Amino acid sequence: MSEIFNQITVVSVVSLGAIGSLAAVILYFVAQRFKVIEDPRIDQVADKLPGANCGGCGLAGCRALAEAIVKAESLEGISCPPGGDDIMKEIAALLGLEATAQDPMIAVLRCNGSREHAPPKVAYEGVMTCAFAHSLFAGEGGCPFGCLGCGDCVEACQFDAMYMDRDTGLPVILDDKCVACGACVKVCPRTIIEMRKKGKKDRRIYVSCINREKGGVAKKNCAVACIGCGKCVKECKFDAITLQNNLAYIDFNKCTLCRKCPPVCPTNAIAELNFPPRKPKAEQKEAPAEA
Repeated sequence: MSEIFNQITVVSVVSLGAIGSLAAVILYFVAQRFKVIEDPRIDQVADKLPGANCGGCGLAGCRALAEAIVKAESLEGISCPPGGDDIMKEIAALLGLEATAQDPMIAVLRCNGSREHAPPKVAYEGVMTCAFAHSLFAGEGGCPFGCLGCGDCVEACQFDAMYMDRDTGLPVILDDKCVACGACVKVCPRTIIEMRKKGKKDRRIYVSCINREKGGVAKKNCAVACIGCGKCVKECKFDAITLQNNLAYIDFNKCTLCRKCPPVCPTNAIAELNFPPRKPKAEQKEAPAEA
């Protein structure tokens, strides 16, 4: 009986060994048949990229960007926001391509509904994430379009370029640290963060509101809400401002930073950043006394 068992064991071992060997041979030939030889330049390009894997380029990460760059015939439309133009120039020189200069971008918070401008009307005691709060209520200030103040954008930023201001309840974007990766834009459930041109000397003008409610309703919840009056549209001589759905929008590609629109806004909804203080208006000369 033991001899029969031993024979079965031997046959089983030999059979399994033969099957394993055959499978190994088949896998070897399959691997050789479908082997992909990777372009060595991909590693060279990947080494020059910052390795943040932030997705700001629109791809899954730096490795995916490196592959796309090597396969592309031109660098037009391809960029690495954290690396900027300097990195793209180095990559262009490596591949023998021409780097196209792109205007630096930066994240901008299009909401000024601070606790001062939009006083809290209710208290939120749920899960402290904007994504969750957005599905439950309009917001403590009552604006269904405004910042919820839970800081999802700050958590998403890998570059410490944002923090929550305890006094205002709004996130603050640090110009010198923001790399325009777009992570904060993607995570905000109310899309109040926008990528805009950084501007000369970091100067920017934009409507700091996305409320599309009618003027009276918007103003009731937030003192600095855009009321859709259209005065800024009439003031702009460059067709850079449009009015749609009770909301004004400034096209950063057309805006010349002339600063003529902010003074005409009755609610101060237009933000102007990093400009020198406005000079006070000259006092009108007194009319000459009648003889």
